[in-house]
Amino acid sequence: MTGTIALVGGGEFTPACPIDRDLLEAAGTDRVLVLPTGAAYEHPDRLVAMAAAWFETLGARAEGLPVLARPDASRPELVDAVRASRFTYLAGGSPMHLRSVLKETPVWEAIVEAVNSGGVVAGAAAGAMVLTDPMVDPRGGAFTLGLGLLRGLAVIPAADQWSPERLHRTKELSHGFLLAALRTGSALVHERDGRWSAHGEVAVFDGAEEVGFDRLPRL
Repeated sequence: MTGTIALVGGGEFTPACPIDRDLLEAAGTDRVLVLPTGAAYEHPDRLVAMAAAWFETLGARAEGLPVLARPDASRPELVDAVRASRFTYLAGGSPMHLRSVLKETPVWEAIVEAVNSGGVVAGAAAGAMVLTDPMVDPRGGAFTLGLGLLRGLAVIPAADQWSPERLHRTKELSHGFLLAALRTGSALVHERDGRWSAHGEVAVFDGAEEVGFDRLPRL
């Protein structure tokens, strides 16, 4: 069984991101496990508190998992928590730090297992970026290696905050894979049946050409 993967354009844990209600339903749970890894140096406790307050309005309970540095991603109790989670949320922050902490670790393996067993994994902003391979490099808008839960696809979150010139450059640099531009609060969702659905403003490009969702890769 393949689970649900949600790529969220940012604005997580606020009313700007209404997809969370649908993701709770898809997960069949009222518990959300939040990894504030990308915000490890930016008050991750505040991000978890924000998630808890937001999901409480949706009738759910969000808990943070302190995977903040690479050694944390091998702690057995944290790995077990991810493996048991039906809804795991990778929050925003630094995609480079998030990738370096999770790459080839037991926690990442547990995330993949959770998807393969039918769970929901959502990534917002930096979290969305790292779930794909390749990954947009925020330092210059080119591309680097991602974690590759979804391959042949890269994501631009908060595309509404990019200048037209920067967007054009990144499109021009994409070769051999698709590029999804997500407005803040929007989401691109890989459903359990392999279909893709868009929530909010999402555009998919092959180079400079906008293409249909039928071109997107499937697990």
